[in-house]
Amino acid sequence: QVQLVESGGGLVQPGGSLRLSCAASGTIFSINAMGWYRQAPGKQRELVAAITSGGRINYADSVKGRFIISRDNAKNTVYLQMNSLKPEDTAVYYCNADAGSAWYRSRNYWGQGTQVTVSS
Repeated sequence: QVQLVESGGGLVQPGGSLRLSCAASGTIFSINAMGWYRQAPGKQRELVAAITSGGRINYADSVKGRFIISRDNAKNTVYLQMNSLKPEDTAVYYCNADAGSAWYRSRNYWGQGTQVTVSS
């Protein structure tokens, strides 16, 4: 199985920055894609950013130009650099990975989530 461990959340003032990290471990044959979702109280979970094994990246419109997703393949880690944070970014951020334990087997995995609070 694959485990995802997130870190980097916290409290930050509007306009500030945070960097989230998510490290994947366990039985990993390949990681097809990794990404970040977020869920605010009373709202549905939404995709924030994702990056594929080929380096293709997708951002939610609300974070384009402010957030940067990147990965370190050697560490099986994905990062989310969040700049110019807004109160609307407040949410629990979840790491997601589409990972395979073999070439013919893949599934989605989720981290526990890390709280990001943007407040003055």
